Amino acid sequence: QVQLVESGGGLVQPGGSLRLTCAVAGNRFSSATLGWYRQPPGEQRELVATMSSRGSTVYGDSVKERSTISRNNFKNTLYLQMDSLKPEDTAVYYCYAAYYDESGSWNEYWGQGTQVTVSS
Repeated sequence: QVQLVESGGGLVQPGGSLRLTCAVAGNRFSSATLGWYRQPPGEQRELVATMSSRGSTVYGDSVKERSTISRNNFKNTLYLQMDSLKPEDTAVYYCYAAYYDESGSWNEYWGQGTQVTVSS
């Protein structure tokens, strides 16, 4: 079982930066693919960034030049640094974890989400 708790959201001015943190409870951190997704108001959830257990990253097109995903396997923590924020970055940001268990089943977990609002 994996539990994810996001923090770091809030109100940010356009052009500003923020760092989201996801604390991951459970013993799967080092072997899991971790990531961030977001859901803007009235829209579907979309990819922000993911990082595999080996460190390979994938970024969504709308954020790839402005975001950095990182993980600390000693602290069981996932981070998302976002810079040059725009009003269209306003969304609920969700932490994500996924892994294959011993039976070969793919397991996915989501955090409760943290609101990021970019506005002057």
